[in-house]
Amino acid sequence: MAEIVGVFAASHTPVMLNFPGLIAEGDLAEVQAGFAELGRRIAACRAQAIVVISDDHMHNFFLDNLPAFAIGAAEGYETPIEAWLKADKRVLPGDPVLGAYLVGEAYEAGFDPALSLNLTLDHGTLTPLELAGVDRTTPIVPVLVNCVQPPLPTMRRCLELGGFLGRALRVYTGVDRVAVLATGGLSHDVGTPRMGLVNEAFDRGFLNHLGGGDAAALLDFATRQVNEAGNGAEEVRMWLTAHGIAGPGGLDVIYYKGLPDWYAGIGVAQWRLET
Repeated sequence: MAEIVGVFAASHTPVMLNFPGLIAEGDLAEVQAGFAELGRRIAACRAQAIVVISDDHMHNFFLDNLPAFAIGAAEGYETPIEAWLKADKRVLPGDPVLGAYLVGEAYEAGFDPALSLNLTLDHGTLTPLELAGVDRTTPIVPVLVNCVQPPLPTMRRCLELGGFLGRALRVYTGVDRVAVLATGGLSHDVGTPRMGLVNEAFDRGFLNHLGGGDAAALLDFATRQVNEAGNGAEEVRMWLTAHGIAGPGGLDVIYYKGLPDWYAGIGVAQWRLET
């Protein structure tokens, strides 16, 4: 059966790749060091597949077809879909067997994700993989969570999805070692007069709750206070999904700082897995 060898999370924003020099040189060096450490930790896991939990920024899904959750089961994923993103266009290798397995097990467990064999992934997935220098040959399985257009899945449902994914991965027999990378958030606002404002109090409070063992307090905090952190902060759902996978073992914050010139609170973290 598969061992979950690492559960990680990192913020994503296209300005990380497009305009890195918008922030102070010292801040840029610290961010880059944080992502480099993330890459080292992922490499040390020696994972045979990585489940990447992210969102789709209305490239694959729109108002005519907007699933709460979608799981990819393709041989490969073209990326990035944004022509303006300063990243090489390439195809990320997929693990279609693991993807299809997760879809099937989800239905048995009472979840109803969409299945896609034709996803083109955007900066949400690609940016942290690029900055961390994750091995380009490691297959991924994308799990996409709607964080963009209401109705959004509840914070509780995302935590529950993580619990399901953790259970399903731990009994999967197709690989021996699997890692998880969630990507999104933290506080930021897109396309509103608040764009550029960062809510460090929310970000640090959320990270503190992830590091604690009180799931009810975590969900209450995320649900009640996410509006104070900007529309992009809805992406903390991916962190909650990862938390559900990892369990309440605690959180190691590798890096965090609010960076208004990058329009976001930038965090990088790893969960401590219970053995």
